[in-house]
Amino acid sequence: MSENMPTLPPEATAGVLTPRLFAYLVDICVIAVLMVMLFVIVAVLGVFTFGLAWFLFPLVGAGTGVLYSAVTVGGSRQSTIGMRMLGLRVIGPRGTRVDFITAAVHALLFYVAAGTVLVLVIDILVGLLRDDRRLLHDVLTGLTIVNAR
Repeated sequence: MSENMPTLPPEATAGVLTPRLFAYLVDICVIAVLMVMLFVIVAVLGVFTFGLAWFLFPLVGAGTGVLYSAVTVGGSRQSTIGMRMLGLRVIGPRGTRVDFITAAVHALLFYVAAGTVLVLVIDILVGLLRDDRRLLHDVLTGLTIVNAR
């Protein structure tokens, strides 16, 4: 581990990869609902702004997941709704709470990897090969997913 990371007991990160997958599936559902709500709002605003608000559609599509993760992981509970349901939370370097920007960058790196099959495979392989089960985007941002229970 790097010098900035606390020495975590093995049980803190043991078995986190499978719950992360299921937490992500829950979060995709939450993000989809949020995205539909935002699309409806932008569509209605577009009618009142003579179509100008419709330029926000790409921003809503690209930004909803990143903003959701930034708000939830960067919040006081340090986890997304899916992570909470599966008993996970995110800690920063030295076991600290994650700030909004770091949480957003973490999510952005994940979505870039998820959109590129080769990078996603590398991201997952890093997690499978590391003892602490940190994926590549976790390592790059200095974050660790731990068991909250």
